[in-house]
Amino acid sequence: MITVLYLSYDGMTDPLGQSQVLPYLRGLSQHGYKIHLVSYEKQDKYKKHRSHIQQICDSAGIIWHPQDYVVGGSILTTIRQVRRMRKIAFYLHDKHTFSIVHCRSYIAALAGLRLKRKVGTKFIFDMRGFWADERVDGGLWRLKNPVYKTIYNYFKRKEIQFFKESDYTISLTWNGKNEIESWKSLGGKIPKIEVIPCCVDLNLFDPNSISADQQEALKSQLGIEKGEYILGYVGSIGTWYMLSEMLDYFKVLQSEQNNSKFLFVTGEKPEFIVEKAKEKGIKEKDLIITSVLHHEVPIHVSLFSKSIFFIRSTFSKKASSPTKQGEIMAMGIPLICNAGVGDTDEIVLKYHSGKVIDTFSEDAYRVAIQNKEIFDPHKISEGAKMYFSLEEGVKRYLHVYEAIHE
Repeated sequence: MITVLYLSYDGMTDPLGQSQVLPYLRGLSQHGYKIHLVSYEKQDKYKKHRSHIQQICDSAGIIWHPQDYVVGGSILTTIRQVRRMRKIAFYLHDKHTFSIVHCRSYIAALAGLRLKRKVGTKFIFDMRGFWADERVDGGLWRLKNPVYKTIYNYFKRKEIQFFKESDYTISLTWNGKNEIESWKSLGGKIPKIEVIPCCVDLNLFDPNSISADQQEALKSQLGIEKGEYILGYVGSIGTWYMLSEMLDYFKVLQSEQNNSKFLFVTGEKPEFIVEKAKEKGIKEKDLIITSVLHHEVPIHVSLFSKSIFFIRSTFSKKASSPTKQGEIMAMGIPLICNAGVGDTDEIVLKYHSGKVIDTFSEDAYRVAIQNKEIFDPHKISEGAKMYFSLEEGVKRYLHVYEAIHE
């Protein structure tokens, strides 16, 4: 049996861990890989969801080694946590002798590359995006500050090492893969790259599993009246999602269709969204804001007439695959999105699953809204099955695991 060490600086008790780590590891475990999982858990979520995650891991034969994540720590705190991850990696390797170290993003790769160099473990760099550039594009690292400039340069150097020394690299997008392969800084040593987008559990996000009675009950609970048009948003808002522009779109929608409401399925604070909406002249009564567990997301998405997400288009976003895209498409809901983010717009156009906005303007919004093109929910769902299937994602990871052991 091949033994794998999976390193993640993200927590499994976070929604992302539950949707974008555990399902893949469960699939790989079913194909005979013995997986040890190291993750960094925020204490509030860990206390709340620990038993649930432990049950998932136990049922899949995954050995979980949760670590404490220090929230709001300094750069020195992060450095200490990286050092701790390295120590844990070597400690576990001494006990279990891993054949593969699979690293989720850059922080984990610091430990994984060290393990490869010291003991020869096969190294998978699951990059998840251009992390250092995301920190700069998102305004978290301001390069005018010499400290952040130094940190940024360090990670850009390490990035090249990760690509050159990885036995395989995972990119979320073809756009990101093409960008990497164009870099002269690789010195002609192009890494082996497999493209695996953020996949979706099609058994969970299945429109056929939701009855009309369930939908009507939820509409009553949320205060949605018969015949109302629901523009929907799902997920966190955070650094990248353009709330102001999405609200502008909704305001134009209201002028064209006065029975519209904007449903947010998000963990964001409702008062934050309400305040931004009021600045736009949007009434609070036209907003519905709710927070739900991951397994409750599909029925909420099923109420959407259309879904929207606008994401800041920057260099780092070439490598981004929004998790919500596959989930929304799987439910057969048409998308309104912007161009210039990963492969998002190409997927929407290829599978005829919505509208792509090229400019953030009232005129562009109005044209998109007035276009009465009819979208086939079944074809949108089929597009999700073809591109975002979790089963297909697991197959691609299996290909990578098998390729480095040929």
